[in-house]
Amino acid sequence: MPQRRTSIKDLRQSKKRRLKNLGVKNKLKTTIKKFKKSLESTEKQAREESLKEMCKVLDRAASKKIIHKNKAARKKSRLSKLMKKAPAKK
Repeated sequence: MPQRRTSIKDLRQSKKRRLKNLGVKNKLKTTIKKFKKSLESTEKQAREESLKEMCKVLDRAASKKIIHKNKAARKKSRLSKLMKKAPAKK
């Protein structure tokens, strides 16, 4: 446990930031899972919407520096490649 006032404040801030970052990462994971699930079952329009949502969440996390911008780009690239490979359902 820190002794100085500034260290105590810093600890409080880092706890808040950690919880906020965890929330964003959890949302990111659930969005990616939804996207992968949409590849299995639904038609093309729903896939595109889930891809758009996933890209939005990835970009937001990268802009807030929760994940690295190259990681966001890599994830978007790989998942859009998956979408192209998946069989098209009408």
